[in-house]
Amino acid sequence: MPQGFNIGPLTIRFYAILIIIGAIVGAWIASRQAKKHGEDSEIVLDLLPWLLIGGIIGARIWHIFTPSASNIAQGVTTQHYLQNPIEILKMWKGGLGIPGGVIGGALALIIYCKAKKLNFWQWADFIAPGLLLGQSIGRWGNFVNQEVYGGPSNLPWAITIDPQYRIPGFENIAKYHPLFLYESLLTLVGAGILIWIDNKFRDKLYKGDIFFGYLIWYSTVRFFLEFMRLDPSPVNGINVNQTSMLVVGVLAIIILVLRHTVWSERLKEKELADRERKLALQVAARAAEEESLETEAEDRAKELEDEDIPDIIEEDELFEEDKPLFDDEEEWQAESLVEESDEWVEEHLPEVDEEDLPEIDDDYLDNEGDDVDHEGNVEDSDDGNDEEDQG
Repeated sequence: MPQGFNIGPLTIRFYAILIIIGAIVGAWIASRQAKKHGEDSEIVLDLLPWLLIGGIIGARIWHIFTPSASNIAQGVTTQHYLQNPIEILKMWKGGLGIPGGVIGGALALIIYCKAKKLNFWQWADFIAPGLLLGQSIGRWGNFVNQEVYGGPSNLPWAITIDPQYRIPGFENIAKYHPLFLYESLLTLVGAGILIWIDNKFRDKLYKGDIFFGYLIWYSTVRFFLEFMRLDPSPVNGINVNQTSMLVVGVLAIIILVLRHTVWSERLKEKELADRERKLALQVAARAAEEESLETEAEDRAKELEDEDIPDIIEEDELFEEDKPLFDDEEEWQAESLVEESDEWVEEHLPEVDEEDLPEIDDDYLDNEGDDVDHEGNVEDSDDGNDEEDQG
């Protein structure tokens, strides 16, 4: 199975690509969690490089001080790494311990939160589900490198390990339990459970509960899978990975129980104080923003006052006597409009014979001020009476 590809002299390892993909997907989940809780999701992008650096350094250190049994059999021990420091940098050969990666990432997060004045437990909660999902993807790098497999198996989903990657004593056995796959699926399920708990019981959780849930889930998964692993990491005859997971899981359960019993009131007061402090910061930020806008408006008004404003053109100047209202080429159409109107009337009025016209009495013409009723009788107008009264 190929473990990478070449671009000129540069070799790109699938193991590294999968780790990067897992980190990006995990960061995306963390940003969604932060946004859901009303926090700035852009912080995750700023935080991601620090987590990667801290996590990789911690994971590598863990592997150096807890080498697997197969590495010890080949002479790759802690002493070997210390005597050959250049070997420490050859991470493409495998050798990253997830427990050390979690410790290194947590230390990086603590430093970042102290510098940025953020709540460590809150951001640990945002990161925890994405961390499980990133681990789920990253475990497929072990499949590419043909490592982290379990005991021999004839199950349909058993994987074939090439002879050069088989542990001493199992050279003639080809099929093994895909231990990496079991862990990948279980961590994926764990990520979903943590997100569901966060959505379902948000009002009952304290900052840090989701992170402790991560510690409980992953340590439990890893503790039981270590029973199937052919290549443990013994330190003084003790499987250090399995033992450390047992200790972490038990401590996380105890702390989580104490947080919701003995320490409950204190945590409530602390969370209330954090909310008040956050609200005060938001109010102060809004006030500062409003003050900045007012200052900007005042500065703009002063700039406008300082500018030379042109004099307003007087109304008389708009109508100069020597400026014609119409150009010489334009024609005034009033007369033509009247003529066209007369023609239209002649064309559309019905023709009337003069014989049909009623005769108009001369007395009617002499009494223009008199009123005529509908029968043709002439009535005295009010004007005439008025004149007599005034006289």
